[in-house]
Amino acid sequence: MPQVTVLNAEGQQVETLELRPEVFGTEINTGLMHDAVVAHLARCRQGTVSTKTRGEVSGGGRKPWRQKGTGRARHGSIRSPIWVGGGVTFGPKPRDYSYQVPKKARRTALKSALSAKVAAEQLIVVDDFGITEPKTKQAVQLLKKLGIEGSSVLFVTAEYDRNVLLATRNIPKASCLMASDLHVYPLLVAKYVVMTSAAVKKLEEVLG
Repeated sequence: MPQVTVLNAEGQQVETLELRPEVFGTEINTGLMHDAVVAHLARCRQGTVSTKTRGEVSGGGRKPWRQKGTGRARHGSIRSPIWVGGGVTFGPKPRDYSYQVPKKARRTALKSALSAKVAAEQLIVVDDFGITEPKTKQAVQLLKKLGIEGSSVLFVTAEYDRNVLLATRNIPKASCLMASDLHVYPLLVAKYVVMTSAAVKKLEEVLG
């Protein structure tokens, strides 16, 4: 059964927490994690690029010249794709790039990402963040005491915490999510994951 040391806001050891192996000690499935990341990035694409076809560009209402007798190639419109200023053939159009990964696969991928953080000793559990005001200074001091200042960090809270959210959002390479909103991409992007004991229990309830 995997274990992790629980620290306080001063970086001192408080207790040892046993993690549920079916959540934090599963086999790491890199394929499913890759699928989850690609699906997330696809959902982030705007898909607003657009080009005009020959039916959308202006002009071209009449035949440029008569069909026969000129010695030139036959043409029906100056807005043909082979003309300068003509339409674009098979150009991109606005579209939705998002797609869904099966729920079971998403859960397995999330468990794999959490297990990978535990295996790499990049999961830090604290009893409380100790952030009582929405001030960046308190979050910076917490990172210093945990010894991970300057690294990319993901803060995970059990419930919505306005103070933690506001205190961490101005720190470069830092982000904050609730346990219920956690997914694979931010877990893999951040080098360290800092979560409270309550957030760990929340994840074990949801994923266990």
